[in-house]
Amino acid sequence: MTERTFCMIKPDAIQRNLAGEIVSRFEKKGLKLVAMKFLLIPQEKAEELYAVHKGKPFYEGLIKLATSSPIIASVWEGTEAVKVVRTLIGSTKAREAAPGTVRGDYGIGVPENLVHASDSVENAQKEMSIFFPENEIYSHEKHVDVWLGKE
Repeated sequence: MTERTFCMIKPDAIQRNLAGEIVSRFEKKGLKLVAMKFLLIPQEKAEELYAVHKGKPFYEGLIKLATSSPIIASVWEGTEAVKVVRTLIGSTKAREAAPGTVRGDYGIGVPENLVHASDSVENAQKEMSIFFPENEIYSHEKHVDVWLGKE
């Protein structure tokens, strides 16, 4: 089933010049980019994104990292997009992430694990809405999908 998911390339990935590598992995897997922007997150948006972690010992570190430098917010579309992106990025704990995943290949730790990605379709909807009004998400036909039998 086609779905959309939210992904944030975090400041540590931007600082280490890994954004292109991360985007490339998603594209090579066959996901369709439908929204993207480069921005410095205001404190309130970071707090909204990570609200589920408020009160946990690592919450302040997440907020500090997320607001420390620009990020890339993006929306990806594809069959089981949430699951596919989570698989591509690997375990939250970078040192435990499998080789071949973004975090397994490049991650250092937590919260410096390069990428935030939605963990469910419901959370993807919430997280997308923090960064993108609906009119900034552009679904489009990929002609290659017809060739690959996805239409």
